[in-house]
Amino acid sequence: MGCFSCFKPSTSEDPFEVETVIVEEVSWYEAHIQESERLALKIQEAEQLDVAIQESKRSALDIQEAEQLEVIPPPPPPPPPPLKEHNNISSRAPLDEDDEERIIRDSSKETKPSEDEVIPPRSMCGGCHFEIEQGGSVDVLGVPWHPECFSCGACHNPISIENHVSNSRGKFHKACYERYCYVCKEKKMKNYHKHPFWEERYCPAHETDGTHKCFSCERLEVSNSRGKFHKACYERYCYVCKEKKMKNYHKHPFWEERYCPAHETDGTHKCFSCERLEPRGTNFVMLDDGRWLCLECMSSAVMDTDEVQPLHFEIREFFHDLNMKVEKEFPLLLVEKQALNKAEEEEKIDNQHGVVTRGICLSEEQIVTNVSKGPKMGPNKQLIGLTTESQRVVSEFEVTAILILYGLPRLLTGYILAHEMMHAYLRLNGYRNLNNVLEEGICQVLGHMWLESQTYATIDAAAASYSSSSQPPGGANASKKGEWSEFEKKLVEFCKNEIETDESAVYGEGFRKVNHMVTNSNLYETLQEILRRRG
Repeated sequence: MGCFSCFKPSTSEDPFEVETVIVEEVSWYEAHIQESERLALKIQEAEQLDVAIQESKRSALDIQEAEQLEVIPPPPPPPPPPLKEHNNISSRAPLDEDDEERIIRDSSKETKPSEDEVIPPRSMCGGCHFEIEQGGSVDVLGVPWHPECFSCGACHNPISIENHVSNSRGKFHKACYERYCYVCKEKKMKNYHKHPFWEERYCPAHETDGTHKCFSCERLEVSNSRGKFHKACYERYCYVCKEKKMKNYHKHPFWEERYCPAHETDGTHKCFSCERLEPRGTNFVMLDDGRWLCLECMSSAVMDTDEVQPLHFEIREFFHDLNMKVEKEFPLLLVEKQALNKAEEEEKIDNQHGVVTRGICLSEEQIVTNVSKGPKMGPNKQLIGLTTESQRVVSEFEVTAILILYGLPRLLTGYILAHEMMHAYLRLNGYRNLNNVLEEGICQVLGHMWLESQTYATIDAAAASYSSSSQPPGGANASKKGEWSEFEKKLVEFCKNEIETDESAVYGEGFRKVNHMVTNSNLYETLQEILRRRG
């Protein structure tokens, strides 16, 4: 296995040994630089002393030669006679056109440099890489710098070659470096911890305050669901192919994982639930209807009709707590994608909104093929043993069944069920023929409310003892699930974010309009007002 950030997987050599060799080379190189700086300073002092001795000798010889020769300088030439002028008009004869051309040609020759003349190139600053005016630089190991560029990373004042410390974080005064925290930029630490190898100093609190540590070099920086990274590594690291120096990248709007743009069209699998791409070296699971799931979503997936029934009862109790009890009983069935599409066609639902159908509230009688027994994980992480059976759904009222795709995580399944159950409630309570944007908006708000209640499932069982007034309806039921994984806590936020940021004209705009309507009242009161106005 290789480092998440700085080494590709499946290398023949140990990445930690390679890292150690690199670090030793860096340490030797920095020591060599410091020794070179001291040597360069001594050479510079010797050269200055030699120049002073030579100047002194030349001055003595010049004085001696002058005394022997006693050279008398020639008298200055007489001044030229003044020009005579008359009425401010020059007495000089006017120039003809040939004379003017000759003068211009001669002047251009005089200004043109000779071929043997060498124009020295402009010096470039080793810090900002801009040109340096003559005489306005400091020399650091043969490289010119602007004085203001060769400055301390802590106090930002100029530093000298003899009094500075240099590392991968920048250059510092020795005194500033000893009190400077490279994590939070605190300039006057009273106490500090120091990495045993990198020797970078930081406030002791950063070891327990959640500051991330790079999985590669162990320095404190950045992390995400794929691992911990140094900031410079993370910004150029593709979590799919492990490319460590991306020039361009795409980023998921919620998960913020970066990847090469080519992976969107090169056949890389995408999880149907959380929408993340499959990293190389991992194996997504393919369901029987062709959908792919990541292993994290698969760990809480609801796989058949029997398995979803406890969640069905929980959603009904959630509606009851909202004073919106669903009185009628009707089946809840988990189905494959093909069966859901077939039911959508028979229900004559015209999906013009470009959304992926994951659930339907049926109002017509039809035969539905549901998943009666979910698949199990077989050899090579292949699902086997899926069993389906056909069932005719009939009813004497406006709802015959609710169908939901099998194989989705519990949280996503619950959100879809709450949405479809709201459709059923509206039909069973006389809210038929509502405006499509209004109806879908109401259902999205209800689904969002259920997801909000699941926030309380991330706390321990003691939270269930709180009164119902201290949490949204359904919170006590949600907490019965117990402690969740970090991914499930993040998945709740992902599902809520999908609703809140939906840009579709029906589901997105509908949610925002209805959510605004219920800001100062509850959903039940809003529905009663809608029914009153329609009556």
